[in-house]
Amino acid sequence: MFTPYGRSTLVKLAAVSVGTLLFSILLPLQAAIPVGSAAAIFLIFSLWFFRDPNRSLPPGKGIVIAPADGTVMSIKACSHPFTGNGSSIISIFMSPLNVHVNRIPVTGTVTLLQHHPGSFSMAFDEKSGEENERMEIGIESNGMKLHFTQVAGFLARRIVCPLSLNEPVTAGKRFGMIKFGSRVDIVIPAGWLPEVERGAKTRAGETIIARLATTAGNG
Repeated sequence: MFTPYGRSTLVKLAAVSVGTLLFSILLPLQAAIPVGSAAAIFLIFSLWFFRDPNRSLPPGKGIVIAPADGTVMSIKACSHPFTGNGSSIISIFMSPLNVHVNRIPVTGTVTLLQHHPGSFSMAFDEKSGEENERMEIGIESNGMKLHFTQVAGFLARRIVCPLSLNEPVTAGKRFGMIKFGSRVDIVIPAGWLPEVERGAKTRAGETIIARLATTAGNG
């Protein structure tokens, strides 16, 4: 299954790859092999990058689900204008090999949606969360406020986010993607505890990354 968020890009990349493969047939053998091999590898990578596997939402209440596949880069205490004092920010780095479709972390209503133009530094650079191209999203759920940001990286040049303000959303729902290597920062408010550690691998729509303090340890 391939994501509709990348359909136009995938069609263009596939056309370039197939065109190059056909062109390689006209070249001398010593040139045709490397050119054709490179085109085939590029086509396979493009298909792999835009894959969109189904995911199973974990059961339970008082949980926050990972919005992205990747590796947890850092977990830090912070004060945030949307979630308030005593918050924690969890940063997930998405390599080009990860699934790049993003998913909603909690059921609620979108009450913040703001795009920021910016640079395209390496996504694992801590400054990228403030300086890079990014989309901020805030969700309110039963009095709880959750904030997360799609951050474009060095290779990621386009953020896809079709959400609308005041749109009701459901945990695990696909809501967009970041094309070609990126990062997602998620800010949880006071009273919620991270369920992952630095270096942990996450799967969007499946991995529990935070839990309400009163339910922590009850799995």
